Amino acid sequence: MIGRAAAIGAVLLAAVLLAVVLLGGGQTHQYSLVFQTAGQLVKDDDVQVGGRRVGSIKSIELTQDNQAKIVVEVQEPFAPLHQGTTAIVRATSLSGVANRYIALTPGPQSSPTLGDDATLSIDKTTSIVDLDQLFNTLDAPTRADLQKVIKSFAVQYQGKGAEAGKAAEYFNPTLSTSRRLVNQLTADEGTLTAFLVNSARTVRAVADRRQDLTSAVSNTNATAGAIASESASLDQALRALPTTLRRGNSTFVNLRSTLDDLDTLVAASKPATKRLAPVLRVLRPLVASARPTIADLRRLVRRAGPNNDLVDATLKLPGLERAAKPALSNSIKALQRSQPVLEFYRPYAPDLVGWLRDFGQGASTYDANGHYARIAPTANAFSFNDNAAGGTLTSIDPGSRLDALQQGFMERCPGAATQVAPDGSNDFASSLPAGSCKSDQRPPGP
Repeated sequence: MIGRAAAIGAVLLAAVLLAVVLLGGGQTHQYSLVFQTAGQLVKDDDVQVGGRRVGSIKSIELTQDNQAKIVVEVQEPFAPLHQGTTAIVRATSLSGVANRYIALTPGPQSSPTLGDDATLSIDKTTSIVDLDQLFNTLDAPTRADLQKVIKSFAVQYQGKGAEAGKAAEYFNPTLSTSRRLVNQLTADEGTLTAFLVNSARTVRAVADRRQDLTSAVSNTNATAGAIASESASLDQALRALPTTLRRGNSTFVNLRSTLDDLDTLVAASKPATKRLAPVLRVLRPLVASARPTIADLRRLVRRAGPNNDLVDATLKLPGLERAAKPALSNSIKALQRSQPVLEFYRPYAPDLVGWLRDFGQGASTYDANGHYARIAPTANAFSFNDNAAGGTLTSIDPGSRLDALQQGFMERCPGAATQVAPDGSNDFASSLPAGSCKSDQRPPGP
């Protein structure tokens, strides 16, 4: 009996020591975190690193510049923290108000440590953004405009499915060939730079004469139109062209004396042509280097055979539009029909994410048989009496705790785990069909 008692005592002592090691008992360090808003944090909320509780919130204060100063306590060996540590406020679910925690991302171990009572400024912290803030950014006109864009894409690609598939086959060859083109252009950067500079000067000179160029193009267009309108006269002129050429021959013979007089003009122009020679010498290597590039570009644009160049790909675009139009139209209908379903499940998204996260923590412990989790259901442990001054909680007998379930007291509406906000932002029951849930099953209080 004495040996058995000693063995039991040794096991209990080992269990106590293990609990002290695992659940705390080490030194702690305090830090001050400055956030734009407290994000509904309360005292004793968790401070976590990688999903594990490493400390808690000790106090929350309002700074002189209307920011939230939150003092946290972090246990060793996760403390002391290092420079580069950041903090963010996160939510476990949408089922309550005081369900927020601070997640720390520790800085590198090679960085200097932060002393006790060190402060993480606003550039190292991130406040939480509630889902309602995100969804409220999309107003009705914005959603209507987005639907119009999707419908326009549907019209563009209706009946173009097969053509779109064929065009996608040539996307990779197009990129690879374009890469070879760019490599050729950048092979001689000096020559390319000089070419671009000289081209810029040429374009600038043309731009300075844009009014004259516009007039020349307009006059040429008018001239071509006048010639086209006089096709009969042009036909007669072509018939008379042989006679005109014969007479022009005599004219050119007589022009020789005039060309002799032009020699003086050519001699005066020679000094100006000397400035053109350096430009041509610089341009010659570029022209020689561009020959392979131009050849590759020509094969990319048009190559013998079907469905192997940009021309064939462009011809397939109308078919792509016809094939894609019904697919996008059906996608719009599917999105419109799924919108009520998504709106119904939207309030439960944080609860589902919180359940997955907390279930992973609860089942993280393991023994020789593998992972295990302890799960115990709890229902209606207390009843609240708001008639008394300040309200009181009364314990319910364990044998009667399931009676409320049988009487239909679990038909709560989405978000019914907390009171309705003054602005009605979490009143999801108002958008549900009448009778689908009981809006009066909410926690008491304002």
